[in-house]
Amino acid sequence: MKHLKKILIIRFSSIGDIVLTSALVRCVRQQVREAEVHFLTKKQNAPILEANPYIDKIWQYDHNFKELIPQLKSQGFDFIADLHGNYRSGFVKSQLGTESATFPKLNLEKWLSVNLKMNILPDIHIVDRYFKAIEPLDVRNDGEGLDYFIPSGDEVDISGLPSLHRNGFIAIVIGGKHNTKIFPPDKVVEVCKATSLPIILLGGNEDRERGGQIAGQTGDLVFNGCGIYNLNQSASLIRQAQAVLTNDTGLMHIAAAFRKPVISVWGNTIPAFGMYPYMPEQFKTNSLIAQVESLSCRPCSKIGFRKCPKQHFKCMNQIETGPIVKFLKQFSH
Repeated sequence: MKHLKKILIIRFSSIGDIVLTSALVRCVRQQVREAEVHFLTKKQNAPILEANPYIDKIWQYDHNFKELIPQLKSQGFDFIADLHGNYRSGFVKSQLGTESATFPKLNLEKWLSVNLKMNILPDIHIVDRYFKAIEPLDVRNDGEGLDYFIPSGDEVDISGLPSLHRNGFIAIVIGGKHNTKIFPPDKVVEVCKATSLPIILLGGNEDRERGGQIAGQTGDLVFNGCGIYNLNQSASLIRQAQAVLTNDTGLMHIAAAFRKPVISVWGNTIPAFGMYPYMPEQFKTNSLIAQVESLSCRPCSKIGFRKCPKQHFKCMNQIETGPIVKFLKQFSH
């Protein structure tokens, strides 16, 4: 095992991507003697990391490389783990000039899957691929899954929830960055009515109206929490939920970090890209994938679109809600 002092981990991207780095961060801190772990990410991602006890310092990128690079150089990093592999992380590595490694992004394999429907993707989660970036440090995955740490000020007291939700609830995450990755509202309504369980809808301000429409069709058992809670508060509710139904979003990975029973709904993207809920082996039976198998137009993107390119949106509209309802009911009180 190498004896290093300062290690810089780079991941600029979205909430979910940052959560997926947590296993590697933990293992580096625990397995490298006297490791001082620094993390470079976008400014808006800092709240996701601020309570992580395995990170010594967070560096925030806000198009400020002119000021940031000299500060990073002054740290004298011994190793850089590049978990992004793009021009920005490449620029940082070139400027710091220290030993580094990155991970296999599988861009060609994903392109072939999207454009030619040739699936030669390896059966390996992105979390396990991340560990390729720290092989020179002789760090191994401990198999304990993901972490998510909530600042104490963001813990949600469920006694402040509507009375019907204080003795247990299901969380349904209705938000998503791309419309083609969002479970249609009528499908959510169908699930809510069939479960007859207290449900909290989670999402951002942009999801508030859609959440209101769903709640308006389902009665008092459904509480529209969209736009009310910040990310860490939503994570607190996820942690306290009995089970979680979610689109492919950052909250999906947070649910996995808390080892919650989780149903992930997949539209234009596919779990084979390696971004499905990542859990320790003993919790994997608590995860259900909801998708339309063998749809010829799927996947149509490795990210997502504003609307279905084919106009029919079969990848979501044809998902059967029966198995979803059955799964949720088994985890209710």
